[in-house]
Amino acid sequence: MRFGGAGAVLPANLPCLQVDTPTLQPVPCWQAAWTTDAALESGIHGEVRYRRGGGLLFGVLRVREAEFAGEDVAGALQRAAAHAYRQLFAAVDALGHPGLLRVWNYLPRINAIEHGSERYRQFNAGRQDAFAACGRALSGEVPAACALGSAGGDLVLAFLASTGRPRAVENPRQVSAYDYPVDYGPRSPTFSRAALLQHGGATLLFVSGTASIVGHRTVHLGDVRAQTRETLANIEAVLDEAARVGGGPRLPAAALGYIAYVRHTADLPAVRAEVDTHLGEQARVVYVQADVCRADLLVEIEASGGHPIQGCD
Repeated sequence: MRFGGAGAVLPANLPCLQVDTPTLQPVPCWQAAWTTDAALESGIHGEVRYRRGGGLLFGVLRVREAEFAGEDVAGALQRAAAHAYRQLFAAVDALGHPGLLRVWNYLPRINAIEHGSERYRQFNAGRQDAFAACGRALSGEVPAACALGSAGGDLVLAFLASTGRPRAVENPRQVSAYDYPVDYGPRSPTFSRAALLQHGGATLLFVSGTASIVGHRTVHLGDVRAQTRETLANIEAVLDEAARVGGGPRLPAAALGYIAYVRHTADLPAVRAEVDTHLGEQARVVYVQADVCRADLLVEIEASGGHPIQGCD
């Protein structure tokens, strides 16, 4: 996954999700690469470019929304999202990695109201259409995920899937996203607060994009420092719950790797100060400018741990 500019040229057989969002810290262009000692195989299934090995599958795909406009322009994003997820599910099933662990979603103008509804809500409807059409659960054992607004371009997705069965983790401080009331749209977001996988003797944990939400409501409106503190409190609660669900030791927050999405570039110093206070200045955090899925949220933070990762320019 690559944020920011073009960066170094990658080998053609490496699937890479290029996200049109500027990196704020630590470098102008930043990319994350998951590594393994297992033998790896690259390929293409449908519209998904993938690399797999050792029981894990990483895939990426890009969908041009304009191709789904047809005569009903209002439904283009919903249809594009449904198509992307149908491609995703077809790939993980055909390649023998049905355990969908984590999905990253990036789409332009995520908070814009178009054709009478917010684009994020249109995306949620399409995502749920595909989950239902492909026989996937709409609640409970659903993957960790995030959905952020990109500066432009297409709807782009990346995902991690496994031959094993991930376990969904929720946050006792929050209503599960798939149980949100209709105030947030006629179709609920289909994701869990985190996903846990026992793999190769290690515990892999992927914490979804997390924000300043308690119950189902945004809290600390307009206060980016307080929103950052609340976000970190939610991540701590997810780590507690992951230890309970997994029955193993609790991962310390400072041991995880993070991506912090900041809506307004000017808020970076405030967000970084709160993160450094909570996690320590040596924490592995990359800061990216991106719109968050609710217009009143100023920051969103995701995390992962239990696996090797390389971040580089």
